[in-house]
Amino acid sequence: MTREVRDSDRDAAREPCPDRIVEDLGGAFGMGCVGGFLWHFVKGARNSPRGERLHGALYSAKTRAPILGSSFAVWGGTFSAFDCSLQYIRQRDDHWNAIASGFLTGGVLAARGGWKTASKNAVVGGILLAIIEGVSALLMKSSSQTPREQALMQMQQEKLVQEYQDKHAAAKKTAEEAAKDGSMLSGLGGLWGRPHKEKTEGEPSSSSSSMSSFSSSSEPTDSSAESSSMYTFQPEPTSS
Repeated sequence: MTREVRDSDRDAAREPCPDRIVEDLGGAFGMGCVGGFLWHFVKGARNSPRGERLHGALYSAKTRAPILGSSFAVWGGTFSAFDCSLQYIRQRDDHWNAIASGFLTGGVLAARGGWKTASKNAVVGGILLAIIEGVSALLMKSSSQTPREQALMQMQQEKLVQEYQDKHAAAKKTAEEAAKDGSMLSGLGGLWGRPHKEKTEGEPSSSSSSMSSFSSSSEPTDSSAESSSMYTFQPEPTSS
């Protein structure tokens, strides 16, 4: 099981251990190659004779830059290995880990020159890392937001966006369910109300039926008119 490390006082944007070792190896190698190329390009151009300065500069840069990059990569990998080891032992990721890692790295890389050379390089490495960590700490404090605060703010913003999306999805689902229920109710109402409506439209009203019967009874028919004309008195004509 992995042991939990307490909150860090350093840059939270860096990769966690042990991935940090690979990151520092690549970064140190790239930095050494770029810096070595520029340095040896200028140096080769100055040491080359006239007419061959460009050729000499490119040759010196191509041959010497990878060597310097490899030296930087060894230093960066050793430093990160000590840093991760101290972080695991102390259960903290603070500036003291970097200072102690610089001290140990300087001593280990110069161990072949004897204990005096190793001790001098260890002190130089510790002082160099102390200066770097002090400057970075001052810059972090003077800035408006530290990288850790920026990371926390980004996490909060992502959380708020996720909550908003969840609420929007829930509201949309509720609206769809309400619309579905409304359509079902309207369909049921149409099924139950249509026969009653047809029956109401098909049956005549009592007032209209009574009026039609009254009008039919009040109007005289042709047969009654003919029968009444048969019984009327007609005088006989007189003979002259």
